[in-house]
Amino acid sequence: MSLATALKSGDLAELPARRDEGWRWTDLRGLIRAVPPASPPLTVGTAGPFAAIDGETIVFGNGQRADGGTDLSFVAERDMTLQLRFVSDAINASQASTVAIDIGAGVSLVLLESHEGAGDYIASVEIGLEVERGAHLTRIVLVDEPADAILVSEARVVLHPGATFHQTILTTGGRRQRIETVVTHPGAGGSVRMDGVYLLGDRRHADITTEVTHARPDGVTNQLVKGCVSGQARAVFQGRIIVAKGADGTDAKMGHHGLILSERAEIDAKPELEIYADDVACAHGNTVGALDEEAIFYARSRGIPEAEARAMLTQAFVGEVVDRIEHDGARDVARAWVAKRLGGEA
Repeated sequence: MSLATALKSGDLAELPARRDEGWRWTDLRGLIRAVPPASPPLTVGTAGPFAAIDGETIVFGNGQRADGGTDLSFVAERDMTLQLRFVSDAINASQASTVAIDIGAGVSLVLLESHEGAGDYIASVEIGLEVERGAHLTRIVLVDEPADAILVSEARVVLHPGATFHQTILTTGGRRQRIETVVTHPGAGGSVRMDGVYLLGDRRHADITTEVTHARPDGVTNQLVKGCVSGQARAVFQGRIIVAKGADGTDAKMGHHGLILSERAEIDAKPELEIYADDVACAHGNTVGALDEEAIFYARSRGIPEAEARAMLTQAFVGEVVDRIEHDGARDVARAWVAKRLGGEA
């Protein structure tokens, strides 16, 4: 069951529902009562959030490239930066697009992916990423969708021995939003870092779901997701690390930490480790709480207004994740994006 299948077939029974364990907090079948018509073509004339960073750019407007295609196959044969923009502007419409990217052996690719829009559309994006032997992929995903939009982005990542995959997701949510990443980890010196930041207010909903399967020995995974919710927003984090039988020497760590800033906001977190191998170093942690009132009092005693103090503390809280972004330009964009949404200086 998937949103993409439902949009293509028009069959609502294909939508994930609350009874599906992995979707119990992000029910689509109970929300979508009819599949809307396809979004009209859209010409994108605006610059994206990563426009100041040099590199190639590919744009999908309402799920279509400029030539009308909804699918993309791309091969990175040299070190490069690729900006992949999904821009939507539609009312009561739907769209689905598919992307496949192959990063060649020994190649380094920085993938700057943005989801931008206006309206109340339903969008599905499916991305396949093949990271060949010794290649390095950095993926920064910035999701800035309208409050009434529904988005499901699903990435399937296959790593080869010695490959590296570093990912950071930053999102403000939507009416329903799910950003899913599934990684097949080969071990053999391969390394994965999967981070995320969610900043949700009003009635926005964001679901960050990840799964990493260590199939062979000597692989590393490190994950850190942080965020905050206010108003009546809801955040979902589901992280699963599977260490298969024989994947000895695996080093896997997962951490999720959330802040609830209002009484009616909610965070649902489900970190999981499934270990079927010996001689591994695996751990996970999960905390959900509120801002430190003593720290707020201290800031106010130094003349800082309460709203500004809360924004500063929240920005410092999620800043740990942003600081882990290795690409200087992308890290600067992420810092400015977080500061703007928390009411600080960009």
